[in-house]
Order: sequence, then structure tokens, then C-alpha cells
Amino acid sequence: MLNRYIIERNMTGVGGGSDADYAKMAGKSNEVLTSLGPTIQWVQSYVTDDKVYCEYLAENEDIVREHAKRGGFPADRISKVTHLCDPTTATDDFSALKEGAGKTPDRESFLNA
Repeated sequence: MLNRYIIERNMTGVGGGSDADYAKMAGKSNEVLTSLGPTIQWVQSYVTDDKVYCEYLAENEDIVREHAKRGGFPADRISKVTHLCDPTTATDDFSALKEGAGKTPDRESFLNA
């Protein structure tokens, strides 16, 4: 099973890069991902002025660190995602879960909060 991770990469000035710069970074990342096999997948990244936040699916944190090492990317903080929450969370009907049927760790924490 693959877990979801958010990786924070401190990269001064990265937000001022060109399309060619981002294509080069993405190409390097894809190259490393291919060499690592199916235990890690890049979902997407968000570039800000001085940081990149990447979303990955991976078997464990070690494989995320190995990807960063081989790619020459910083991985200043790696956080395992424990729950997903979006605008539909407020309107989901959790009545079946409240009655005890089909409880999942992701939803149960919201129900008991």
C-alpha cells in the first residue's frame, strides 16, 4: 500500500524559474522515479517563491528520501498525510459511519472530534 506524503523543499528563488527550468527538474524527477520502480509516484508539486511542496505516493519515507538524494533535490520536511479534507467533507453524509458500519481511520477522527 502506498502512503501519501507532502515534501517541503527549500529552494531559494525557485519561483522565479523559467518553464525550461521546471521541465528540467520534472525530467530529472521522472528519471529517478523510473529507476526506483512502482513503490513511489509523483502526484504534483506547488512552486512558491522559495519553496516547492510536492505530493507523492510512496511505500515509506525512506523511498521519498532516496528519490530526493538521487535527484539532487532537498527534502527539508517530509510529512505523511493522515487525513484528506476538502469542501465536500462538510456535506458528506456520515450517518452509516456514525452507526458503526464501515468506519475508517480517515473519517472516524472527524466524527469523534
